[in-house]
Amino acid sequence: MKFSILKENILEELQLLQGIVEKRNTMPILANILLSVEKNRIELTGTDLEVGLKTNCEAQVDEPGAITVSGKKIFEIVKSLPDAKTVTFKEDKDLMMEVTSGESEFKVLCLPKEDYPQVPEPKFEKNIVFPVDIFKEMIDRVYFAIAQEQRYYLNGALMVIKSKSLELVSTDGHRLSYTAKGFDGLSLAKEIRVIVAKKTLGELRKFGNGNIEFDMDENNLFFKAGNRILISRIIESKFPNFEAVIPKDNPHTVMLPREEFTNAIRRVSLLSAERSRGIKFYFEKNRLRLFSSNPEIGEARDRLDIDYKGANIEIGFNSQYILDFLTTLEGEKIRLELKDENSAALLRPDKEEKIKSVYVLMPMKI
Repeated sequence: MKFSILKENILEELQLLQGIVEKRNTMPILANILLSVEKNRIELTGTDLEVGLKTNCEAQVDEPGAITVSGKKIFEIVKSLPDAKTVTFKEDKDLMMEVTSGESEFKVLCLPKEDYPQVPEPKFEKNIVFPVDIFKEMIDRVYFAIAQEQRYYLNGALMVIKSKSLELVSTDGHRLSYTAKGFDGLSLAKEIRVIVAKKTLGELRKFGNGNIEFDMDENNLFFKAGNRILISRIIESKFPNFEAVIPKDNPHTVMLPREEFTNAIRRVSLLSAERSRGIKFYFEKNRLRLFSSNPEIGEARDRLDIDYKGANIEIGFNSQYILDFLTTLEGEKIRLELKDENSAALLRPDKEEKIKSVYVLMPMKI
């Protein structure tokens, strides 16, 4: 195996694979990437058995072949080389790879391609396509509310694909984030509901512009954008009934200026308890008072003039949970719907944005 390629042409692909390859080194082969070299093209594959990435780029191929090499080391080597230089990769005897560029020369120990786990191959026959930029924005609006715990069904976001619409939902048990977007080009005979792992969504956020093509089989999800295919094992579990969690009868509506509200929360949270990040909100006629205290540091207060005519309500929230949602929005005003100090609150943009967003937040005792 021997090929040559411009540094910049392979570096970006190697960088993407850094998020995929196994870091814990439970199986040494999973720290490697598979290099498959054919005429005028190389394919790079990385997997941790849950999430995989296949990508390819053009190269000058002198000798085809395949081998696996440390994903981290090969990336560090290529990154260290001068820009706009050609890099040559050559498989040597005894499972060694020579990497040369100008006067720089490296030899890296490899592992045989036969030991590398097989990565599933997609067919992309469903004709499900949506824009990358919209999908990444939708991921941003649910990513922060994905849990990392033993309940596997909470370790990802529910993706619902219907005819003419796409939905993403995430929850960690304390909050729920829902986002949806209509797509006239989507046409399905049957609705698709799958849980997409958090790591997969994180890798999809790194994709460039253009379109994403989606496919799935019994065990895996496939996302294709340009020359890259992301493979993700389906989380086999039932996602909570999110429709039942979204409050339908919160009678007290508060209109809040998004930027001022965000800044006030940031200020008051500076002296909140570090673990709970709790802030008390006092909703009164045309006025909102915010309060936090930490016995070891002190306390903070702030006040906003708001558009509110409902009953007086005193309620506590985790300030970071509110900021997570507010920072993903663009509109000037936020609608906050409340029932009482013990019931879930509902937040959403006042005016419909290009992507629909709804956020459910449980109160906390402070």
